Formats: sequence, C-alpha cells, structure tokens
Amino acid sequence: MLRRTIFISGSAQGIGAAVAKLFYAKGYKVGIYDINAVQAQKLASELGINAKAGLLDVANYENWQKSLKEFSDWAGEINILVNNAGILYSGAFENTDIQAHHRTININVNGVLNGCHAAFPYLKNASFARVINLSSASAIYGQADLISYSASKFAVRSITEGLDVEWEKYGIRVLDVMPLFVQTAMVTDMDAGTIQNMGVNLTPDDVAEQIFKTVTLKDSIFTATHHTVGLKAEVMFHLSRFSPQFVNRLSNLFLSKKK
Repeated sequence: MLRRTIFISGSAQGIGAAVAKLFYAKGYKVGIYDINAVQAQKLASELGINAKAGLLDVANYENWQKSLKEFSDWAGEINILVNNAGILYSGAFENTDIQAHHRTININVNGVLNGCHAAFPYLKNASFARVINLSSASAIYGQADLISYSASKFAVRSITEGLDVEWEKYGIRVLDVMPLFVQTAMVTDMDAGTIQNMGVNLTPDDVAEQIFKTVTLKDSIFTATHHTVGLKAEVMFHLSRFSPQFVNRLSNLFLSKKK
C-alpha cells in the first residue's frame, strides 16, 4: 500500500515538529523543511527512513520549487501541504520597527502564497490532496500589540477561504486551523495583554492532533473550512459571528489590557 505523504514548512521545532512526529507515527512519509536545515535533518534522522529534511526559506519562491520537487521525487507524490512556518513580533505598533512588520507579512503571508502556488501542480496530480494552513485565533478580531501578526493571519484565513472554493474543481480542499496561544518559543517574552489575560494553554501536540483530524476528515459539503483549536478559540470564533461589533471591540479592549 502506497504511503501518503506530507510536506510541512517550518517543521524543525514547535508545532511543525509535533506535526511531523505525529504523521510519521501514523505511517506517512514526512517532509521536514525549515530555514534551520541542521535542526530539520536532526529531527528527520531521529524519526527514521520515511522522513526527509531540507532547507526552506518560505519567502523564496524558487526555494519552494526546488524543495517540493526534491520531496516529490523522493516520496512519489505530495498529498498534504502544511503551511506552518511563521513569525511573531509583539508590542506597541509604533514602537515596533517597520522592517519587523514587513518581515511578518513576508513570511506569514507570502510564505503561504508561495507554498500553495508552487505546490499546486503536485497537489493537482496527487491521488489525494489537501492543504492545511496555520491561521490563528488572532484572525477572529484584530489584536492590539500584535498588529502585523494578526493581519497576517487574517490574510491566511482569506487565502484559505478563497482557495477552498477555487480549487474545489480539482478535488483539493484547503482548510486551516485556528489555535490561540501555543507553548512554543514564539510566545516567549511576548509583550501583549491578550496573552497575559488568556494564558498559554495549548501545546504543539494539541495543534498537531487537530491538524491530523482535519487532514483525515471525510470530505463533504458540510466539511468546515476553519477549525479552531481549544475551547477558548472555539468560543471566541462563534461569539464573533453573532455579537454586535461594539461588543467584539469592548471585549477585545478588556482582553488587551496589560496587568
């Protein structure tokens, strides 16, 4: 039986590494691609012969093309693309260097655009194809002290929604997961009131489990595009859809106040 395959960006550590470990344990051929190629190779070596590692700068389209071809030639086809790579800068918008804002958009948004665009020929010709994008609960309502990060995740949400419709004719579902804050290096020393008030309750394994559930969902017209991770994110997501705008703003004013 042919093993299904998964290509994960930003997978040398954190959420991406947890996804790689889980899918490897489930029998997938796993592509561990990251800007830190040494750490990616270390993880692949620890997992075994059905894991392949490589260098990937998600902001570089040619790098995507090279890495995807390399993985496809090794694995046979590409079934699952997980756009996981991302960065976060926190703090007052005006006190954050403009280059940091630009870098956030370049990696978090252009990285997803590059990945989806470069992977399309492989996904279109695969026996089964699905894209999972890492959005965030920060894409539910714009977050103070996380302006460019929140904006980038709104963009990922929009890319996901549009491509999930556009690529339906090819049989490719494009879905996302929307966790709140996760216990990774990215949130260490984060300067934002929401993390102080909401806490960091999710682990990388929690997100990986949701990604696996989302990948293995039976496709139907009722299969949702967005998948929250954790109760807090789920409550926020549903409340935002039905609450008046002033209520959403007031609740976020409250949550963003620093202690």
